[in-house]
Amino acid sequence: MDWNDLRYFLAVAREGSTLAAGRALRVSQTTVARRLAALEQALGLPLFDRRQAGYTLTPAGEQLVARANQVEASAIEFEQAAASHGRDLSGIVSLTTHEIFAVTLLQPMLRELHERHPDIVINVDTREELLDLGTGAADIAFRSTAATKQPAGTVGRRLCTDDWTLYCSRDYAERHGLPQTREDLKKHTLIGGGGNNLWRHYSAWLRDLGLEDNVAVHHASSIGLLSGVRSGFGIGVLPCIVADAEPDLVRCFPPREEHGRILWLLTHERVRHAPRVRVVIDYLYEEFSRHIRQLEAKRAAA
Repeated sequence: MDWNDLRYFLAVAREGSTLAAGRALRVSQTTVARRLAALEQALGLPLFDRRQAGYTLTPAGEQLVARANQVEASAIEFEQAAASHGRDLSGIVSLTTHEIFAVTLLQPMLRELHERHPDIVINVDTREELLDLGTGAADIAFRSTAATKQPAGTVGRRLCTDDWTLYCSRDYAERHGLPQTREDLKKHTLIGGGGNNLWRHYSAWLRDLGLEDNVAVHHASSIGLLSGVRSGFGIGVLPCIVADAEPDLVRCFPPREEHGRILWLLTHERVRHAPRVRVVIDYLYEEFSRHIRQLEAKRAAA
């Protein structure tokens, strides 16, 4: 298959005829018809029904045109990425995320990013409030949301579900055993806190189960909550994308299903094509995706 033939396929799909597609591509109608026929022969299936009124996509063509659009978009992104290498990659890129993600996941990634692009300065903001990318409060956000659509002008990439559940250290599990039911949790020491936003939901869940009196220590931050679990003090809630990568931590229960929260890597239309922002978000997406694939392989092996 000649990849270039996808251009002719998309042009006919958009324009409705080989004549109009030829005008759009600035080639002859004969060239369009010939390249389209070559593509159909290479694929072994018809993409259009030829009618007197014009070309209509076949069912197979309907399914494949979306894929062809993706190939076109990727080719454009490749061209833009190549062009950006000749531009100045310097300046400040501000990134907002939860503290526990910044310390455990993001910080190790930033070293290689700095080695590749030493003139880019990353400003990490771990305030709990949701910063508005549209007003310039941050350039990039690594955050969780239950919304299926992002605010106007926000663009980004979905990474994974934002699962959280209860964890303890292996040392704690050896000394006290793992709870098998929620009722068993009443026999265990719990660690509370994690910051105002997290604690609001976490404490409500503990209250519903009658476990408030089991909280023996309260941390004001999520990283403090993580340190308490690591120390073997007790059981606490943690994000799976962080805790499942910790060899000394053990899940007590599976995460709750269908909670609807998704981790996203987001930016805004106003800065998405800025070379320094683009190179950072592309790099982080690849690194986060690699981390997620490793966790999925680890879970599958277990």
